[in-house]
Amino acid sequence: MAENAHIEGREPMVRTVAMPADTNANGDIFGGWVLSQMDIAGGVAAGRVALGRTVTVAVEAMSFHQPVRIGDVVSAFADVVRIGRTSITVRVETWVTRRDRAEPLKVTEGTFVYVAIDDDGKPRAVPR
Repeated sequence: MAENAHIEGREPMVRTVAMPADTNANGDIFGGWVLSQMDIAGGVAAGRVALGRTVTVAVEAMSFHQPVRIGDVVSAFADVVRIGRTSITVRVETWVTRRDRAEPLKVTEGTFVYVAIDDDGKPRAVPR
């Protein structure tokens, strides 16, 4: 219950359902799929701060705590933790709600770094 308190009242940047097409050869949800959902969530948060385009330049401290299963409702929450001159660091947590469990469960977390870019793809200053 205390773990759940972390997400109550927060809006996820991404919410989707893990589907059979998202599985690997073993029938488990592919870690790369989860990572891509997290990158999308972090990119939404970074884009809001940058007021424009951003690109992912690094993924740091990625941890998978629990598997994601087919049918899980997957929610990715993003918090901006640092703003540099051109970069934005975002901490992303992924939680699932399983069909057989009412309480959300944290399954992954990681830190993503984005850089604000201009129309030519060159780094630009993050607005203050």
